[in-house]
Amino acid sequence: MPEVTLKDILSEHTKEGELYLKLPNNWVQCFACGHRCKIPPDKDGICKIRFNRLGTLFVPYGYVSGIAIDPIEKKPFFHAYPGSPTLSFGMLGCDFHCSFCQNWVTSQSLRDVHAVSSIQVINSEEIVNLAVRNKVPIITSTYNEPLITSEWAVEVFKLAKHAGLITSYVSNGNATPEVLDYLQPWIDLYKVDLKSFRQKTYAQMGGVLQNVLDTIGSLYKRGKWVEVVTLVIPGMNDSNEELTDIAGFIQSISPDIPWHVTAYHQEYKITGEEYTSVATLIRAADIGYKEGLHFVYTGNRPGQTRNYENTYCYTCNELLLERQGFQVLRNRISNGTCFKCKTKIAGRWK
Repeated sequence: MPEVTLKDILSEHTKEGELYLKLPNNWVQCFACGHRCKIPPDKDGICKIRFNRLGTLFVPYGYVSGIAIDPIEKKPFFHAYPGSPTLSFGMLGCDFHCSFCQNWVTSQSLRDVHAVSSIQVINSEEIVNLAVRNKVPIITSTYNEPLITSEWAVEVFKLAKHAGLITSYVSNGNATPEVLDYLQPWIDLYKVDLKSFRQKTYAQMGGVLQNVLDTIGSLYKRGKWVEVVTLVIPGMNDSNEELTDIAGFIQSISPDIPWHVTAYHQEYKITGEEYTSVATLIRAADIGYKEGLHFVYTGNRPGQTRNYENTYCYTCNELLLERQGFQVLRNRISNGTCFKCKTKIAGRWK
């Protein structure tokens, strides 16, 4: 009797997708991510979890690979409901194959035999009820790439909205206008990884830089709360020139978009690189402020990077939010403004 594989198990937890178009000869085209895969019968998309069965696109449904209650700062969102918990859930798979992936066990589970993952069968009502019972005000789709499981996320988010909850994505940003239209009524917060500002680097990850840049601009225009994260990797994206390009791009969309420059740790296929130094993170944050950003934060080095975990008023320089790691030590924002000079501080505040 043949061994049951993870692929076999996942194929049983699917439903017909909504983000696709039927093509002649039983082909389909998927719009969940920027690859816009045209998929022949009995084949998978690039993500390997959306597949064509007899001219119908099937997509993940009815399970999680992980579910936990986290501080919102861990996502990281620093300007959205500080100090609040969020119920984080994720599925399996990704449309990228980053060699430095920090969540590779879930994201690369169908590409890499070393990425051993399991699933928990669960329905959308159970996820939302878990948040409500634990008085968690936010639900976040994370761990794997949420764009490729957007139909499942929207089912969860519709119930979450009915329960009065906030919803968010933690994503690589490789979106399409179609998937952003689909998410528009149901999503509030969106964290985007801007991993590099060089197309050559994105090509090595299996992506297109312009798709991510377009996503950031579109989310801002759509009125979503956006924060951008760059995992700073020695020798890959840590030059002054590239960090300046990233900061300048974010500033061109809005100086109010927070930029998180976070420390890389050895993971997955890149194990020979050093950890990102404190000095590099401080240099990156300095570049962000020099380029005109109002809010730049360092990550993964709690308590080591001067005051770059804190939020300051960009008008009077008063300390507004004091943090260490994922913990909020002090919050002096008053009705969304600086308590001292009354400058409006962009974000989603209670």
